[in-house]
Amino acid sequence: MMLHRASRGSWRVGRRQRNAGWVDLATSYPYLSLVRTSTFRLAAIYVLIFALSVGAVLFYVYWSTANLLENQTDNAIGSEVKAIAEVYRQNGLPGVLEQIMLRTSEENHGVYIFTNPLGRRLAGNLPGLPVEATGEHGWIEFDYANQEGRSLAHHKAKAYYTELEGGFRLVVGRDVEERRRFDSIIKNSSIGGLTLALVLGLAGGLLMSRNFLKRIERLTATSRTIMAGDFSQRMPLTGTGDELDRLSAALNEMLDRIDRLMAGMREVSSNVAHDLKTPLTRIKARAEDALRTGDERDYRMALERTIDESDKLLATFNALLSIAKAESGEAREGIAPIDAAELAADIAELYDPTIEEAGGRLTVKAPERTMISADRQLLAQALTNLLDNAIKYGLGPDGRPDVALSVSARHGEARIEVADHGPGIPVEDRERVKQRFTRLDESRTLPGSGLGLSLAESVAHLHGGRLELDDNHPGLVARLVLPAMG
Repeated sequence: MMLHRASRGSWRVGRRQRNAGWVDLATSYPYLSLVRTSTFRLAAIYVLIFALSVGAVLFYVYWSTANLLENQTDNAIGSEVKAIAEVYRQNGLPGVLEQIMLRTSEENHGVYIFTNPLGRRLAGNLPGLPVEATGEHGWIEFDYANQEGRSLAHHKAKAYYTELEGGFRLVVGRDVEERRRFDSIIKNSSIGGLTLALVLGLAGGLLMSRNFLKRIERLTATSRTIMAGDFSQRMPLTGTGDELDRLSAALNEMLDRIDRLMAGMREVSSNVAHDLKTPLTRIKARAEDALRTGDERDYRMALERTIDESDKLLATFNALLSIAKAESGEAREGIAPIDAAELAADIAELYDPTIEEAGGRLTVKAPERTMISADRQLLAQALTNLLDNAIKYGLGPDGRPDVALSVSARHGEARIEVADHGPGIPVEDRERVKQRFTRLDESRTLPGSGLGLSLAESVAHLHGGRLELDDNHPGLVARLVLPAMG
C-alpha cells in the first residue's frame, strides 16, 4: 500500500515537472503556446481532413488516368497483334514482313520484332528479341535503347509476345517512357501540393491561433481587472460581430445587470434603513409615553398604533420579498397558462365595493379571452398595486376615484391597463418612480412604501414583458404588456 501511494505521488510530481517544463518552453518559445490553443487544433484537424480529402481525390484522378492510359495501350497492342496474326494466316510470311515494315515507319511509339524459329530478326525496330519473351505468349515489360539525337536513351516498353504457326515469334508493344514520366509528374505534383497545403494550413492555423489568443488574453486581462474590484471595466469588442464579440456583448450585459443589481441592493439597504428608522422610532416613543403615563387607555392606544405600524412594516417586507422573488426568477415554477381577462374581472370584483364606498367608479373592459403564461399570484399582486395607486393618487377633480381597468391583445401581446383621471406623473419622473422606495413630493402625505410600481415592473420582467406609464389626458395609464399565448 505504501509503495502504491509513493508511486502515485511520484507520478503527480512528474506531471507537475512536465507541466512546469512546458510552461518554461512556452515562455521561451511563444509559438509553442499557440500550438496548444483550440483554434490551432481545429485548424490542424481541418487541414488534415482537407489534405486527406484532396489526397483521395488526387489519388482517384491519378489511378483513373493511369488505368485509362494502360487500357488504351493494352487495347492498341492487342488489336495490332490480332491484325498481324490475321495477315500471317491470310498472306503468310511476306504479308507479315510488309505489315511490320509499314508499322515501324509510323510515328506511333510502337516497338516491333518478328523473328524466325531460331530467334533471328526478320523485321521490326528492336535489335533483338527481349530476354523476357519466353513461353508461348504473354505480356512483358522490358528496357531497350532508343535513339534520341546522337545518343542512346534507355526507355521502358510494354509489349505482347506470341508465337505464330511455324515457330515464328512476334513482339508488338509501345514505348511507355512518356507515360512513366507523366505518372511521376502526377505523383510528385500531388505530393508537393499536399505538402504545400499542409504547410500553409499549419501556418494559417498558427496565425489564426495568434490572433485568437490575443483576443482571449484581452478578455482574460479584463476579467481579472473586474475580479480585482474594478467593476467599471467591460469586455473589449472588435466590431466584427463574430462569436467572441457576441460572447463579450453577453458578458457585458451580464456585468451591467450585476452592476444594476448591486446598485439596487445598496439603494435598498439605504432606503430600508431610512424607512424603518421612522416607524421604529414612533413605536418606541409611543411605548415610552404609555409607560410614563401608566394609563390603561394609553397602553391600549400604543398597542393599536404599534400593530398598525407593524402591519405597514410587514407590507413593506412582503413587497421586498415579492420583488426579490420576481427578480431572482424563483417564481418561474408557478408560471402556467391563465386568462388575463378573467384575472382582471376577479380583481375588479374585489375592488368594486371599495371604490363605490369612496363615491367613485370602476369601469372594466375585458371583452375577449386573453391567454397568457404567468404566475397568477404575482400578476394579481402587481395588478392590485396598480389599482391601489390609482385609487390613492388618481383622484379626479371632484376628489373621487374614477378608474378604468381594461384587457386587450394586440400584435402578439396582452395589455392590462389601469387608467385614472388624477394629476398623473410628469414624463421626466416616470422611470424614476419605478425604482424602489421612490415617492414623489405630492404623494408623501399619503400612506405607502414606494414599492408598488417597482413590484409591478419586476413581475412584468419576470414574464418577459414591461411596465409602461403613459398620459391619460388627464391622469395616468399604467400598462402591463406581456407576451400573449397563440
